[in-house]
Amino acid sequence: MRWGDMDAYGHINNVQIVRMLEEARIAAFGPPRGAGLPGVEPPVSIFNDVEDGVMTLVVEHRVRYVRTLEYRNIPAVVEIWVGALKGASFDLHYLIKDPVTDQDCVKASTHLAFVDESTGRVRRLTPEQKQQLEPYRA
Repeated sequence: MRWGDMDAYGHINNVQIVRMLEEARIAAFGPPRGAGLPGVEPPVSIFNDVEDGVMTLVVEHRVRYVRTLEYRNIPAVVEIWVGALKGASFDLHYLIKDPVTDQDCVKASTHLAFVDESTGRVRRLTPEQKQQLEPYRA
């Protein structure tokens, strides 16, 4: 959490919450191919291990605010896991917790798909991608 993430009510703004989900997703599964410079390897390198010309795109976000997430000068706790693994898409689920009280603040999910950049068509998940994600299903 950053000081500037607060809104006029003193809690973390909803736009910043979605940004936190993105940061958790990238930390767990890697940055999209070709983005940024090398850093720490993620636990599952699925987003940057796609073929050239394949994009990983967000299809949908769902966010439920259980209670406000108040600013603290320490990181929030973000749990992330894999939900549905479909033929051409998959879901990631998140739980953001207050780092001091351990109370649930946000429950969210992101529906993602791999898309062929030249055609704009969704690509099916490969058996290897499904195998990489399977251990993180809940």
